[in-house]
Amino acid sequence: MTSDPIADMLTRVRNAIRARHPKVDVPASKLKTEIARILKEEGYIQNFKVAEEGPKKTIKIYLKYSTGNAPVISNIERISRPGCRVYVGQQDIPRVLGGLGINILTTPRGVMTGRDAHKEKIGGELLCRVW
Repeated sequence: MTSDPIADMLTRVRNAIRARHPKVDVPASKLKTEIARILKEEGYIQNFKVAEEGPKKTIKIYLKYSTGNAPVISNIERISRPGCRVYVGQQDIPRVLGGLGINILTTPRGVMTGRDAHKEKIGGELLCRVW
């Protein structure tokens, strides 16, 4: 049992990318499914599926590589942790690599990118950044 399941998911994705795996399996939850949905919408992964294998659900994340087998995700890192939560207002949402990457936030209106949260004028907990 992990104390930070989101960090576990991000680490599994990071390790799979470095090992050039085509897919990675992650234990499922609603928040992890939303993070995978955002990664797919933003073009960082090919696809994801929630699969039921017996009593447990898993998310199968199909990773995306560009020409020359270079991964689309250069890095993915956790910002807010259980021991140190990071909350930002609408004006304080940081840019990732000058707008080339994305932030993923949990807001009162659901999980969304930093760009979408800024447009809707809401802040929230800064989960991770991807570039």
